[in-house]
Amino acid sequence: MDSEENLPRETENLEKNNSVENSSPLKNTTKKPIEKQNESPRLITPENNQKVSTEQTQSFVNIALKDLQLSREKLEKELEELSKKKVQIETELKSSFSGQSDAIARKVKGFQEYLTGALQDLAQSAEQLELVVPPVIVKPSPLDKNKKIEPSKEQEVIPAVSDTFKPDESLIRRCFSQFTEQPDFYAEPWKLRRSLEENDIEMLEDWFFSMGGRGAQPSRGNRSKNALVAAGIIAILGELYGEQFQTLVLASQPERLGEWRRSLQDALGLNREDFGPNSGIVLFERSDGLIERADRLEEIGELPLIIIDAAERNVDIPILQFPIWLAFAGSPNEIYEEDELI
Repeated sequence: MDSEENLPRETENLEKNNSVENSSPLKNTTKKPIEKQNESPRLITPENNQKVSTEQTQSFVNIALKDLQLSREKLEKELEELSKKKVQIETELKSSFSGQSDAIARKVKGFQEYLTGALQDLAQSAEQLELVVPPVIVKPSPLDKNKKIEPSKEQEVIPAVSDTFKPDESLIRRCFSQFTEQPDFYAEPWKLRRSLEENDIEMLEDWFFSMGGRGAQPSRGNRSKNALVAAGIIAILGELYGEQFQTLVLASQPERLGEWRRSLQDALGLNREDFGPNSGIVLFERSDGLIERADRLEEIGELPLIIIDAAERNVDIPILQFPIWLAFAGSPNEIYEEDELI
């Protein structure tokens, strides 16, 4: 009896256990993750993350390289344009001014030298021309035949050489007094703009009133002082004769003539145009050209004033025939210094 009663109980317990197992939450929880794992999407792994990062970096690098390539092409284009502009500018400079400046300067200098030489040759040729004035023949009138020529009872009086400037003594002395005053740096051209010392005035008085404007005087010590005294003579003769005289300076070296020109230009307020064959002052290195020029001046009725530099050892005899000349006699020391400079 007991065994039969126990059998239905065991059967009942077994069914309860099965129902309990079927209703247990542990069983359900173990099955659900497996099902969900099969149904969920693929997860991102470290390998996948590295691959995505590499692709992004490569994309950025490609963009940067593309920008650099564009910048390079742009710079190369600008450099090419600048090179073309440089070549164009150099071509224009060579064709306009800069490239040909040296050649133009040489051509201008050569033409200047040629023109100077041609003008000098022309001036010398003009001076050598002999302009012959045809003689005027006056036939005597028949009425003059009956007249007897009576010899003149008046004897010709030849004035002394020292009296050459006596009629103009007052004017000359007035100029002397002006020369001792303060220098007038703004005086008119051909007027003395410097002052003279008392010993210079004494020398001029002797040359004008004792020697009659013809003779030698001691040098003043250097060429500048001699030119200053000669400038005073030129200013006085300009007051007496106006433009009817010309000054002829003789010095055998170009450097000496240059010093004479600068000193006279400064003392008389002259320009370079005042020194030339047809100007107020003519410079000579040789005496024969000076003598020919003085002869032509006398032929046309003008007065030559001859100035001889202190470095000249001798005075040619033909120069002594002219009415107005001044030779500066240099001291031995002055002549020795001039010889050392040669």
